[in-house]
Amino acid sequence: MNRNNWYKVDNVAKVFLATVNKRDTRTLRVSATLSEPIERDLLQQAVESAIEVRPQFQVRIRRGLFWHYMEECDIRPVVEEEHGRVCPLLYAHGQAMLHYSVTYYGRRINLDLFHAISDGTGALEFLNIIIGEYLALKYPGEFDDVNMHSGASSDDLNEDSFQKFYRGMKFGDLSMKKAYHPSGLLLPYDQLQFFEAQMPVSDILPLAKETQVSLTAYLGARLMLAVQSDMPPRKKNAPVTVSVPVNLRNYYPSNTSRNFFNNINVSHTFTEEIGLEELAKEFAGQMEFQLSEDKIKQQMDNFETMESIAPIRATPLFIKQLAVREGTKKSDKAVSVVLSNLGTQKPPEKVRPMIKNYSAFCSSMNLFVVMTSYDGTLTLGITSPYSNTRVVKNFVRDLASDGVDITLYATEVVR
Repeated sequence: MNRNNWYKVDNVAKVFLATVNKRDTRTLRVSATLSEPIERDLLQQAVESAIEVRPQFQVRIRRGLFWHYMEECDIRPVVEEEHGRVCPLLYAHGQAMLHYSVTYYGRRINLDLFHAISDGTGALEFLNIIIGEYLALKYPGEFDDVNMHSGASSDDLNEDSFQKFYRGMKFGDLSMKKAYHPSGLLLPYDQLQFFEAQMPVSDILPLAKETQVSLTAYLGARLMLAVQSDMPPRKKNAPVTVSVPVNLRNYYPSNTSRNFFNNINVSHTFTEEIGLEELAKEFAGQMEFQLSEDKIKQQMDNFETMESIAPIRATPLFIKQLAVREGTKKSDKAVSVVLSNLGTQKPPEKVRPMIKNYSAFCSSMNLFVVMTSYDGTLTLGITSPYSNTRVVKNFVRDLASDGVDITLYATEVVR
């Protein structure tokens, strides 16, 4: 990125900018646990080297009359030992600040990133670049030839792929039915609670294969049943809906480091008894239907169309943000829980012995589960805004009853 370059934020980023608050900071965290304790000074140097490779993250979001935009900034990232909350607030209107931070604790490196800057795919690549630079500094000459990034050009990395692949105005069905939300009071003091569940892939993958569904469908069905177990009788007619983010790079030839994803919703109404196997197959069927290329492209065009209407483009930003907030509230009411699969992490073979695990979290006003898999371990990062932890307990206990060996960690909260 050249000095003084700037560009508009993408349409997904506009949603995050309109809805960020002290509880839902719209921040995602990706972490990697290495084989040895982290050395702060080396990590500081590694981050400074990494932003030379990915200057797209070294930006400040500014507010214009009709849109937000990003511009390069000279604020120096400062690596600290982790001491605050997971997914901290990294954007505040009018404040000069970086929209990412790097912390460490023991053997773990954390990258927290404001979601308006990038999505999980872009964040993981940036984290891997930091790891590569760190290992090259710690072991001179041993990892100099390791490439931890895509090699995409600066233009490709800065690309707004939503706009590039938009095919023209489309107005599809945007109706959304209100879903059941887990009951209970929100945690006090704008808190979120974070749970990390680790389990052997060899325990859970055979269960999905026996049911003849993907791991995402299997866990999605388990989540639905965990939510259903907590539903009061008067709410039984409300659908339980799992929102599944979809990486659009799997459907379009894009190497952007910016946001490029959509969400599909999978729903079931528990009016009759249904078992895990049948529900998992139904979940898989809905996913397959919605993940067809035509459906994905239609959904993306629907999303991008609103910004292409001239009167909307000319509407002042503060009015747009009010409309986006109302639309987001409506869409949030249509979701019971989010299940995001960041996939199996595959760093270069040479560095694999130096990395023990990956994990991820995302702030949210809903229950939010992020899946990552690495070296035979599946890690689930679970975010909850609720004082009531029954759904999480149901989910973990049900997986344990399936024969899955689970290790669960949780952050402390103030009651």
